[in-house]
Parts: sequence; C-alpha cells; structure tokens
Amino acid sequence: MKLILTQEVAGLGGPGDIVDVKDGYARNFLVPRGYGMRWTRGGEKQVSTIRRAREVREVRGVDGATAIKTQLEGLAVRLQARSGESGRLFGSVTPADVVEAVRAAGGPEIDRRRIEIAEPIKSVGTHVVTVRVHSEVSAKISLEVVAS
Repeated sequence: MKLILTQEVAGLGGPGDIVDVKDGYARNFLVPRGYGMRWTRGGEKQVSTIRRAREVREVRGVDGATAIKTQLEGLAVRLQARSGESGRLFGSVTPADVVEAVRAAGGPEIDRRRIEIAEPIKSVGTHVVTVRVHSEVSAKISLEVVAS
C-alpha cells in the first residue's frame, strides 16, 4: 500500500515521503496513529506543503547540526520530578519534560519528536538521552533527575 508520511517514522522516512508498506502495517499502525495517509492524486498535492513545513523545522546542513550537537552536549540539564522516599518517580520522564529541561538550562529549541529515550526514566539519578539533531548527527544529553 502506498502512503504519504505525515510524521517521521524511524526506519521508514520523514514527513512528505511516499513509501510502500505492507497493508496491515498501514491499516493497523501508521494510519490510525496519524503517521501517514493513503496516497491519492489529490494527496500528492499536499506533499509539497508537508515537505515545506519539514524544511522549516529541520536544521539546515550537517554543519549547523554539529554546532547544535556541541551546544547540547555541553549543557548541564537538571530535571525536577516528584518521587517517593526510595527515589522512584511518580510516573516517568517524557520527551516533553526533557525539552522543557533543556530550555530551562539555556539550550537550543528542539522538537520533542527528535528525542529518543531508550528505557523509561522512572528513578532519580543521571540518565543518558539521545537527540536526533539531523539524520546524520545525534547528540547524547546527560540528564540529571532530582527529587522535588
């Protein structure tokens, strides 16, 4: 089945890309979650709009991405979260929380969809979070979660 991606899907493509995937993957996962829409001739016209919006959000070139990477890796990012006496959090840290913590630390504006948290962060301590700044450049942020 041909789809037009509306959001970035790891291992598949980015917004505005036209991909060919298995019918079940499209029907059961991509379309219901809003990651893609069925390809039609009318939808083909929307591709240029989606790609233009993607270009505005995306970092221009590898040099700019490398500069943002060095800026992110040089930050001391602290996040306050509610926790119990044993150091276990009430809930977990989300990508939106990481974006707010980076902004509070004086870092650059990043998109929450570009943040990859390997394992759910559910405890106080230092954790490593990956940010895909560009398709070829990713930064590792040291995130210190402290009890509030």
